Amino acid sequence: MIQTFTRQEKIRQFINILLPILLTQLGLFSMTFFDTMMSGNASPSDLAGVAIGSSLWTPVFTGLSGILLAITPIVAQQVGAKKYKDVPYSVTQGIYLSFFMALFVILAGSLILNPVLNVMKLTNEVRTIAHDFLCALSYGIVPLFVYNALRAYMDALGQTKVSMFITMLSLPINVVLNYVLIFGNFGFPELGGVGSGYASAITYWIITIVAILVIYRNTPFTSYRVLKVFYPISIKEWLSILKIGVPIGFSIFFETSIFSAVTLLMSNYSTTIIASHQAALNFASFLYMIPLSISMSLTIVVGFEAGARRIKDAVQYAYIGIGTAVGLAFLCGIVLFALREQIASLYTNDPEVLRLTSHFLIFALFFQLSDALQAPIQGALRGYKDVNVTLFMSLISYWVIGLPTGYLFAVYTPFGAFGYWIGLITGLAAGATTLSFRLISVQRRKYSETEKVS
Repeated sequence: MIQTFTRQEKIRQFINILLPILLTQLGLFSMTFFDTMMSGNASPSDLAGVAIGSSLWTPVFTGLSGILLAITPIVAQQVGAKKYKDVPYSVTQGIYLSFFMALFVILAGSLILNPVLNVMKLTNEVRTIAHDFLCALSYGIVPLFVYNALRAYMDALGQTKVSMFITMLSLPINVVLNYVLIFGNFGFPELGGVGSGYASAITYWIITIVAILVIYRNTPFTSYRVLKVFYPISIKEWLSILKIGVPIGFSIFFETSIFSAVTLLMSNYSTTIIASHQAALNFASFLYMIPLSISMSLTIVVGFEAGARRIKDAVQYAYIGIGTAVGLAFLCGIVLFALREQIASLYTNDPEVLRLTSHFLIFALFFQLSDALQAPIQGALRGYKDVNVTLFMSLISYWVIGLPTGYLFAVYTPFGAFGYWIGLITGLAAGATTLSFRLISVQRRKYSETEKVS
């Protein structure tokens, strides 16, 4: 990553960083996408079971792995400030932290999974599939968390193409494993939706091993000597990472968990409605990879410029990213509306599930614009290491405004299950509005601080 001087140079560098991240995110999410889609073609119960399992796992993973995103702005600012010797120490401590976080998740899951599933109104078949899917997935939790720490380091150096190639390599492996384990092809046992959990776990081990080899052997990573120098565990450095990472992780948790909470609340409805909701939400989440990738790119470029105290450049990058996200959101919305029935058919052959999924996808249209604002803004704020206020904004927007609104529409209006989606849209819109004001405030403060120093 280099210093840029014109808007055109910034756009070019931003795109060079964004495209690999986007392909990487699409590749990583494609594992969940294919898990859901291929499980749906096994049976509605398999789709519903994987949906419930994913809804319990996703907020836990995204929230805790969000803590590791702190490595990106920390390293980006170290590189921007030319503090190169600090990089391997911070990254190594991040790897240690990721390992212990993964062990904590496994231990906690073994204690609370059954009690959580028992309080849900699920059929025995769906409950069993959800339980066994999560148990299968747990075999890949340690490498998955370690990979997220390694990827945050690679991206912070602007080497986003590296993580892209690793992910693209793993995707066909995941699809093939799904094919043989879900449907029992080539002599393997037919595991249904549970097979997708084992497929993902194996894939996580593969991408982590490849990432370790790349960092250990290839430039520019070798110049920082990450994985080559041993450092003892430093609680002080862990606290430095957690100080930035915990607000990031909880902000992501509050957003993702509201979607999972809605799925869990829908356990009161039929298996058909659960399956339809999850299919539509899965595709909407697939589209969310676009603003999320822009958000991650902004954290890198804004962090780089903020570390060098070039606030004007950081602000220009922020608006380039937000404008890109909004434009793509309108384009995706048009495509989603026009092809909603064809998209629904990817997930199921069941006529009723197909019909309801098409209806849910119409509501997903309104997710696009709010996500196009709130995700990039959060990315820019993380680049400035401004994370604490956004934590409370996320809590209020999604849980104080969004979820209660959805409950009221679902229970007290004819919208029924669709009412929860109205609540989701309301929460996302509230988050986008409050975060916009926060970004403006932070940028003004950064300008003022820079002028005082100069």
